[in-house]
Amino acid sequence: MKKTTASVRAARSDGQETKRALLAAAGPLFAQKGYARATAKEICQQAGADLAAVNYHYGGKDGLYQAVLVEAHAQLVTIEELQAIAAQKGSAKARLENVLRLFMSRMQAGGRGWGLQVLMHEIFAPSDQAPPAVRKAVLPKARIVMGLIAGVLGLPPGHPAVQRATALVVMPCVMLLVVPAQVRRIVLPAISKDPQAMVDDLYAYVFAGLAAIRAAHAA
Repeated sequence: MKKTTASVRAARSDGQETKRALLAAAGPLFAQKGYARATAKEICQQAGADLAAVNYHYGGKDGLYQAVLVEAHAQLVTIEELQAIAAQKGSAKARLENVLRLFMSRMQAGGRGWGLQVLMHEIFAPSDQAPPAVRKAVLPKARIVMGLIAGVLGLPPGHPAVQRATALVVMPCVMLLVVPAQVRRIVLPAISKDPQAMVDDLYAYVFAGLAAIRAAHAA
């Protein structure tokens, strides 16, 4: 007996629901326990899914963790947010300012869920699943930021100086994003007391440095 179109759609809908439930359950568990200690069995129990569901939807625990890493990065900054800024009218400098503003607003908000803790686990106990997630979640975002920095420097996006400048611009932002707020309050309390001053100083630091790099390559 042939399946009706409605029954096929219902099955697909149920499958997508299970896939989302697995991701929603896996994120907090990986955040709490890390990749090595969290098990597919407890993720499925939390999601109300059959143990075979992890293999069916993600190809196993490794594939599910890669999806969690991608979502964790999206909880910090999404590719759509960066694409929207890159598409704005105005100079590369103005658009890069908006990227920095986005990073700082996310830092002040303290993250958006379990993603930050997952990334902290990955920083201190790297897994073999990170490189695929980096290629999928981080590299496209990095290319957008490098394009803006290349515009500020007046250099081609593939120039080595653009990559170095991107590291110098982005790494302070990443540090401010991933360091827990309570640690910042203890070690660098002035950041929390006057976040706007931190934003102003970051702009001054970034654009003075980029101006110096641009001048060095124009000479």
